Amino acid sequence: MKHKIGIIGGGGYTAGELLRILVNHPHVEIAFVQSQSQAGKPLYHTHTDLLGETDLVFSADAGEADVLFLCMGHGRSKTWMEENKPAADTLVVDLSTDYRMDDGWVYGLPEINAAQTQGAKRVANPGCFATAIQLGLLPLVKAGLADGEVHINGMTGSTGAGQSPMPTTHFSWRNSNVSVYKAFSHQHLNEIGRNVKLLGRKDAKGLNFLPLRGPFARGIFVTTYVQTDESESQLKGLFNNFYSETTFTHVTDRNPDLKQVVNTNKGIVFVEKHSDKALVISMIDNLLKGASGQAVQNMNLALGLPEDAGLRLKAGLF
Repeated sequence: MKHKIGIIGGGGYTAGELLRILVNHPHVEIAFVQSQSQAGKPLYHTHTDLLGETDLVFSADAGEADVLFLCMGHGRSKTWMEENKPAADTLVVDLSTDYRMDDGWVYGLPEINAAQTQGAKRVANPGCFATAIQLGLLPLVKAGLADGEVHINGMTGSTGAGQSPMPTTHFSWRNSNVSVYKAFSHQHLNEIGRNVKLLGRKDAKGLNFLPLRGPFARGIFVTTYVQTDESESQLKGLFNNFYSETTFTHVTDRNPDLKQVVNTNKGIVFVEKHSDKALVISMIDNLLKGASGQAVQNMNLALGLPEDAGLRLKAGLF
């Protein structure tokens, strides 16, 4: 028997990515896709690559489902939950910021919370930058190697800003261009700060993050460095041990590039030593491991399905 899936807010990028995964997921069927703005239209009118994959039509209202994915703008998930009150035994995975700091919801980063997600009914999906940064940072924090100043640079593709057009996502501006935004104040520092404290760091002060807009559509590329006396071999052993049992995050011994993760649910991490500094590179696809792919990964864990069900996706290197 397949689990029935409902998507709330079906017109945007994250919903489109969910649909691309779920139409081929062996253990689920899509019961409804709700969108006020697209109601009555076939899914493939909005998500045009779904032509030939499904004949489902957007609905104006929610229907019955075993699993709900909330794909609305930040601030709207909490309002929807209060107004609609889904049953306590319905699995709800929220892709917004609304519940990431809420102790009543599991923070759905499987690399640290897979056990807590198993059997959970309320899961807050992490942010895209938060996911990419934490994959590189948390092993250092757990080992006590990131108690001082931490320097983080991260570049994201234009899809990270959502589907609604803005001046900084316009092709003619974004193409062949790079810019800094929200220097030292990005909203994902809140959830990162919460987790580093849970893993032993005193507080979130000293996490210096410079986000950059990149001239590409998909992917997040992060570099993190800290001062440490640990040798390169000790650092590599630390990261390999931390990720030894994870399904989608892989430690590589070769300097990686972003195309290795684009269109996949993978996280790739690389560490090397430079004088007294440990340099960590971490990368993900912002729409998959940073959003919809991780949401399905969390659903699989919560429902007791194989963690990689529907998620064996291959990167395109050329």
